[in-house]
Amino acid sequence: MKVTPGTYVPPVKTDFPEEDPYVGLYRPVYDREYREIDASYPYFDESPANKRLMSLGFLFVLRPLGWILRLRYGLRWKIEGEKRWHRTSCPVRRWLKQFDFSHGAITIANHCYRHDCASVLTTFHASSHMRVPMFAPNFRTKDQIFLRIVGGVPIPAPEAGLSAMKAFNAAFDKYNEKGYWFHIFPEAKRWDWYKPLRPFQKGAFTMAYKYNKPILPFAITYRPRTGIWRLLGPKDEPLTQVVIGAPIYPDVSKPRATEVERLLNETHATICRLAGIEHNSWPSQL
Repeated sequence: MKVTPGTYVPPVKTDFPEEDPYVGLYRPVYDREYREIDASYPYFDESPANKRLMSLGFLFVLRPLGWILRLRYGLRWKIEGEKRWHRTSCPVRRWLKQFDFSHGAITIANHCYRHDCASVLTTFHASSHMRVPMFAPNFRTKDQIFLRIVGGVPIPAPEAGLSAMKAFNAAFDKYNEKGYWFHIFPEAKRWDWYKPLRPFQKGAFTMAYKYNKPILPFAITYRPRTGIWRLLGPKDEPLTQVVIGAPIYPDVSKPRATEVERLLNETHATICRLAGIEHNSWPSQL
């Protein structure tokens, strides 16, 4: 990997796999009860109880978490091309108003630490009209309530059957009709503090084409933990920052396979550029 001058690559102790970029290195404890994730699961859930949970969660959990991330990880963000870094979402929200997101968008980011989803959502002050496809077993961990608050929707496992996947897809059809935003990590698995961008899976880009939704690319990058920051978090964890790129639009007049390929490659190249990566260690897809 080659990076631009001034780009920080954090030293890590993990031996990352060199052949399979989709190996799961995160080892959660599945010790919580949760309902069966099968064809009967309410993938589309606009019940009053769920709406109330998400609204209160965004107000009293996600927003305070954003400030905690600012303290522990020095979280900040900027728009590509700007020199100034921001610590509030207002400049980003003003910038986003120039684009037509009336039918929602799909935010894409590298999957690189436990709070990366919250880092992206607080960047533009996301609302409860956000849905995030997630690895189903994680809903049986201690984070299950938080996953629901940020809009997590479990992806049914293959053993749940074709009917479960159809129910999942039908739910996202309904969310799309209502103009929801989606957030997806196309690297699939989380590798903490990994700098290179791993190959992307096609699901997010197939969804962008299917729903004619723009892709909004985010790159979570790092800087060294120095000075007072060494007192506010583990010394071996870097500080984090987010760089946001301009939307990438699908062209639904072109064949799906060709356009999905183009969206994937362009988004991968864009996030590499946002992250200061000149030559990446992995191809854009396997």
